[in-house]
Amino acid sequence: MNTFAPLAPGALGMVLVGSSVTVSRSLVHAPLFATQAVRYAAAALLLLAFARAARVPILRPRGREWLWLAGIAATGLALFNVAVVRGVAHAEPAVIAVAVASAPVLLGVLGPLLEGRRPSRRILVAAVVVVAGAVLVEGTGRTDAAGVAWAALALACEAAFTLLAVPVLRRHGPWGVSVHAVWLGAVMLAVLMLIAERPADLLALGPARWAAAGYLAVMVTAVAFLLWYRTVAAVGAGRAGLLTGVAPLAAAAIGALSGGGTPGPPVWLGLVVVVAGLALGLRAPRRETARTGPPRALEGARPRGSQSADADAPVQQPPVQQPSVQQLDALLLPHRQPPQARPGLPRRRGPAGPAAGGRTPGP
Repeated sequence: MNTFAPLAPGALGMVLVGSSVTVSRSLVHAPLFATQAVRYAAAALLLLAFARAARVPILRPRGREWLWLAGIAATGLALFNVAVVRGVAHAEPAVIAVAVASAPVLLGVLGPLLEGRRPSRRILVAAVVVVAGAVLVEGTGRTDAAGVAWAALALACEAAFTLLAVPVLRRHGPWGVSVHAVWLGAVMLAVLMLIAERPADLLALGPARWAAAGYLAVMVTAVAFLLWYRTVAAVGAGRAGLLTGVAPLAAAAIGALSGGGTPGPPVWLGLVVVVAGLALGLRAPRRETARTGPPRALEGARPRGSQSADADAPVQQPPVQQPSVQQLDALLLPHRQPPQARPGLPRRRGPAGPAAGGRTPGP
């Protein structure tokens, strides 16, 4: 069994996120909230269309699930964009990028705790290595106190984007979490647009800016969200969090290919360090690779914190599938024999046998 297969969607999602750095440069002077609101509204419609084509039902949130999903939209979408835009006004972009790249440390600690497990020492060591490599790739940069505060807020929002999804991924799956988080984020950004901007400013966007916004809506939002939450559901937040180190690698590579110049020696050294950290942390432990999974009779009743490799399954199946009495008997008591068939215990015959319509007495 290939233990890296569940990680591939998340890695590809982080490559798409890294590509957004180059694409977003054309939107620097565009209205922030208006552009992002259009982006997430378009992504929500695309996700709904994709889910309908794939025949994946989108469940309606209930109770506290609304709070978790709204938290994802408020922190990971709306507030994160504000922190990045306001942060680069007080700090170099590298400062914000390094802060966001530090998310594996938070995810490595808090993710397993939310899933009911202890943080893995190997994951924590790998997270520190990935962050060190990201610092080499992005550099440290100059900043002031306000820039540090905005960078810390961006880091918290990046971690919240994954951690707040853990309690609702089991029932809603990657599709449901992506759809609800995106449309809620579109509503929040639209409200901010009405407060701080003029919707008429969107009319001034040229074809190049609309193309950039379309790429962000389709690839970086709709597709990347599904890929990311699929991996989080499959391997957990702590292990998946290491994949955020792929984003600065992709950003550096795509920036160089788009004419940004050849990276210097510190960047290449940082790439090697990030890859080493990913190799250390993403390698599944032996007890995970040897796990064969729950018996078929109890396949639907998974313990809390465990997920199958198919991240779409929680959406298509009930949360808990109760086994039948016959299945439990076959699973738990496979060697039980009828009393009359036990060796050494002769069957007692009487007038009230099956032929007489009575009940066969026991031994």
